[in-house]
Amino acid sequence: MTTPRPRPEVLTISPYIGGESELPGINRTVKLSSNEGAFGVPPGAQAAIRRAADDAFRYPDGGADALREAIGRRWGLDPARIVCGAGSDDLIYQFCLAYGGPGRDIVMSAHGFAIYFIAGTYAGSRVIKVPERNLTADVDAMLAAVSPATRLMFLANPNNPTGSMVPHEEVARLRAHLPPEVLLVLDSAYAEYVTRADYDPGVRLVDATDNTVMTRTFSKVFGLGGMRIGWCYGPPDVIDVLNRTRGPFNVSVAAQAAAIAALAEPGWVEKGRDHNTAWRPKLAEGLAAAGIKVWPSEGNFVLADFGTPAKAEAADAWLRQRGIIVRRVGGYGLPHCLRITVGLAEEVQAVVEGLAAFLAGRQGD
Repeated sequence: MTTPRPRPEVLTISPYIGGESELPGINRTVKLSSNEGAFGVPPGAQAAIRRAADDAFRYPDGGADALREAIGRRWGLDPARIVCGAGSDDLIYQFCLAYGGPGRDIVMSAHGFAIYFIAGTYAGSRVIKVPERNLTADVDAMLAAVSPATRLMFLANPNNPTGSMVPHEEVARLRAHLPPEVLLVLDSAYAEYVTRADYDPGVRLVDATDNTVMTRTFSKVFGLGGMRIGWCYGPPDVIDVLNRTRGPFNVSVAAQAAAIAALAEPGWVEKGRDHNTAWRPKLAEGLAAAGIKVWPSEGNFVLADFGTPAKAEAADAWLRQRGIIVRRVGGYGLPHCLRITVGLAEEVQAVVEGLAAFLAGRQGD
């Protein structure tokens, strides 16, 4: 007997595993495993979600017109050059399916977001992971990886899970030296947290070229990870392709309503960014004081380096016993590290105290 079989490359994909939310036998957990917004769902978005229940029997606006208008007003962008999706992951898949495929290569950095590899392999492309320099995308190495078969390049900036950032001038140099037929996708999921003057999420390059696109999300500072809502801004030809290939009703009624309300929440982004600007250094400094190497980060998380996989696993187990969930990143080629989200003040203090106690107990190792 035979059974239906997928394309062989599909079975080479390791499923994406999200951050855990609960621990068996522990009533109260501190979840610092998914880089969610520290303050939860904006009040206005909560109210919008409740109101949306009355219209849940209707199909959503297929073009997300009101949401695109709201996004355009917020960032001064042309709504006609915006496409919304069920999270930015949805749009990443569409890029891979539309521009990738058999015989077409996709280039990403070695520790870039896992969905690039998953979606690219699913599309039938060869996905090339380029070595990084100090856990930061190496522009010259990525350019050297380009061949006549290359059609897509993904750059998460800041990157997840390393937290590293490539300055705008370097990103512009990358774009300038890429062949014109290569679509550069700038994944700016953490843009709202960046305060450095040499950063641009991608708008400048999208406006200056016809082969660059920027993706964004409502899952981080806007607190809507559970709603699955993301968007991209790109040149007209790329937007036309996405509107031909995306699902016809890919953003739910509730998600659209929640995102519009979140954009209108007074001071919400500033509150989240200010909190992150204050508490990310405190988290990093607390871990460093305990003897843990912390890589520089521009996101709402830090990458804690324990030196060996065994030590990172032991630290994770120690935290889990105390109800604190962080993220193992062995799937990103970083088994010696743990990624830790910047939570509320008391959550940051809990993880610092927990890891300090863990290191103190291992002084005789």
